[in-house]
Amino acid sequence: MFIQTESTPNPATLKFLPGQTVLETGTADFPSAESAAKSPLASRIFAVKGVKAVFLGNDFVTVTKDDAVEWDHLKPAILGAVMEHFQSGAPAMEGDGGGHAEFSGDDSEIVNQIKELLDTRVRPAVAQDGGDITFHGFERGVVYLHMQGACAGCPSSTLTLKMGIENLLRHYIPEVTEVRPVGV
Repeated sequence: MFIQTESTPNPATLKFLPGQTVLETGTADFPSAESAAKSPLASRIFAVKGVKAVFLGNDFVTVTKDDAVEWDHLKPAILGAVMEHFQSGAPAMEGDGGGHAEFSGDDSEIVNQIKELLDTRVRPAVAQDGGDITFHGFERGVVYLHMQGACAGCPSSTLTLKMGIENLLRHYIPEVTEVRPVGV
């Protein structure tokens, strides 16, 4: 098994490409070792000292490290953990991956348009950088988005939100006035 790695816009995050499907549907964000209980793959990666967060996508795994540790020391151990997991035949996660938050109310038509634009225009591009952005809420013209994987804590994430996603949504959906990130 050959696992490729790619850098991301976030210097603390590296993208690992095992060359096979990681999650069939959705994504899974694990901001801590405690949150990874339902993922044998994420749990195995968190066993590597210095791993701060793990994110699972369709065909990639994104790992965020502690600032005190260098990639030169972490990368071989993470590659070993990913390889061991896929050779074991265990699932990457028990249950389905996540996605957009559910929404019902007066603005459900607007929210459906927001989700459609996120799914077709934003999420594929963000996945290229090892992350994901999902809908969290919509209130009085403000869209709340959850940034995951390489996007969480990325130095360029504010620019991506404001100049990219906000402009896109405002262009197609006049009811949108602003886009804001939400915490975990």
